[in-house]
Amino acid sequence: MKSVALPIPGIVFGSYPERRPAEDAAQNRSGSSLPSFLRADPVKRFTRDIARAQQRREEISQLSRDGIDQLLVELRAQMSRDGLSDELIVEAFGVVACLSEKTLGMAPFDSQLLAAKIMLENRLAEMATGEGKTLAAGVCAATAALAGVPVHVMTSNDYLVARDAETLRPLYRALGLTVDYVTQPMEADRRREAYSADITYCTAKELAFDYLRDTMIRRGARSEFRVRLARAGGDSARPRDTVMRGLCMAVVDEADSILIDEARVPLVLSRKPDAKEPSEHHGTALQIAASLVEGKDYRLIEADMRATLTPGGRERIDRLASTTGSAWRNRLHRHEIVAQGLAALHLYQRDRHYIVERGVVTIIDEMTGRIAPGRMWSRGLHQLIEYKEGCQTSEQQVTSTQITFQRFFQKYLNLGGMSGTVQEARSELSSVYGLDVVRVPLRTPGRRELLPTVVFPDQRAHAQAVVSEARKRQRRGQPVLIGTDSVAESEALSALLSEEGVRHTLLNARQDKAEADIISAAGQSGSVTVATNMAGRGTDIAVSAEAKEQGGLHVISCQHNTSRRIDRQLVGRCARQGDPGSAQTLLHLDQPLFLRTLPAWVRAMATRADGFARPQWLVRQLARLPQIVEERRNRRQRSQMLKQDLKIERDLACIDRF
Repeated sequence: MKSVALPIPGIVFGSYPERRPAEDAAQNRSGSSLPSFLRADPVKRFTRDIARAQQRREEISQLSRDGIDQLLVELRAQMSRDGLSDELIVEAFGVVACLSEKTLGMAPFDSQLLAAKIMLENRLAEMATGEGKTLAAGVCAATAALAGVPVHVMTSNDYLVARDAETLRPLYRALGLTVDYVTQPMEADRRREAYSADITYCTAKELAFDYLRDTMIRRGARSEFRVRLARAGGDSARPRDTVMRGLCMAVVDEADSILIDEARVPLVLSRKPDAKEPSEHHGTALQIAASLVEGKDYRLIEADMRATLTPGGRERIDRLASTTGSAWRNRLHRHEIVAQGLAALHLYQRDRHYIVERGVVTIIDEMTGRIAPGRMWSRGLHQLIEYKEGCQTSEQQVTSTQITFQRFFQKYLNLGGMSGTVQEARSELSSVYGLDVVRVPLRTPGRRELLPTVVFPDQRAHAQAVVSEARKRQRRGQPVLIGTDSVAESEALSALLSEEGVRHTLLNARQDKAEADIISAAGQSGSVTVATNMAGRGTDIAVSAEAKEQGGLHVISCQHNTSRRIDRQLVGRCARQGDPGSAQTLLHLDQPLFLRTLPAWVRAMATRADGFARPQWLVRQLARLPQIVEERRNRRQRSQMLKQDLKIERDLACIDRF
């Protein structure tokens, strides 16, 4: 890795470093102009550096604490002067690995140091689940922080944010580095304190929203020149209003989830409108929507979760709205609000897309299965769903500014990450973010047994098969994890297991506060855990010695997600770090993804009288089609959103010049 200017606040990158719009954010960050399939695999080159780093670890471990401290002082001075050169990274890895062994009781494996090296070179490491991504991210972050670079380490939820920061705190403290974390409830002053640390753990959403708030503050200053001029004159109030120190370096765990899956969701910073829309307005919209006839007045597009009006439907709305008052005079407005009402009535389902607790509608994150407090649907949809559920309607928000993860992460000067499932998306990751994907070899041979997928004709036959399989494994003493598609499905399966006398634990968006306790018991012999996607990414289920003797964790996947990578994440909960384990996918033809994609005659043709789908090899091939269709459609959506995001940014840049 060539020595280049370190991405830190200062003379070169300014007081708030970030990649500027004029720069090509999608250029290959590793420095090669060749297409990804022509680039040399860097693993051999990196492996030599890792061997030298491990040798340095053994040598440094012989030093006294004072000797290590003196070495750290000299190393930090060199890195601040010469940057992240290969030689200095080897030395830093040796020190970090030595102190990791002394403070955490575990020295990084070669595979973890290899992943850290990949990320430091602005690449993505595909590292199998259970191979120690937390420590690999820690080694990468610590090495960059020793050079003075402010580092943001991102993971998938607040629980993991706090857990990972606290787990690695002793290592960072021994290195003379500060660490802190940001979670959703924190106020601005506390966030500013957390971002001032050398290494800050947070979720991508919290980071992006803090960046949006900072951007609005900085937009008032108009230019870096004015910020510096204000500082020179002793006026530092505006720079202090921002909470972050810029976008210097990001280390992204579960990179494909954040950079790909969640990139379709625009991150919108809102404000309260000047006047509140009366709740009767939403009631009228739902009443009119309920009177319309599907096929005649409107069509539902489930893939996009929206409704479109036919010409006849628009005329009918105009007639029905003629006596509803002045609020409905705007024709475009009344058509849009009724279309949103149709989506609220027919597409958005309770306990699948949202939950209602204590009279409050809270969105369920599609990818993680967790609740998303504070998030709201836009354009009146959230208020319509609240009215539908009999809740008090909240104030509709007005958009102040917005961004997508695609544009946000393009702004980081240094960007690296890792996941167990990035190979399938390597083309998009390269074209959008300029990131190469490098696969990290397994530390020990895998022992996972993958059983054939079985497809059932309906939900009832499917549920009975899941219960039967769970009971059989439980009697054997094998722990079982059952992955379901939604809160509603998890609770229905839980009720059936209870009826059949199968002891189990339920984990979905309603039990998020008890998540740690439930996961800690999920690997015990004979345990059965029914979960949504909450038990997928980032979840480490420790399997007991007794359970390993019975075959290890058995995963039953009851779903086909919109991406094959998400399915792989659930399967990845078993057979980690060389442990035994098994997995099987059990599906049924009534699942939403099949209903949206496969015609009724295809599903009927695939059904046999004995309760199975026929023939299984053909149905398994058909089962892949919906995911391929969804993945392509989602990629097109992300591409369109990125173009829109860039246009908004260019427009704002033009405004800021005046």
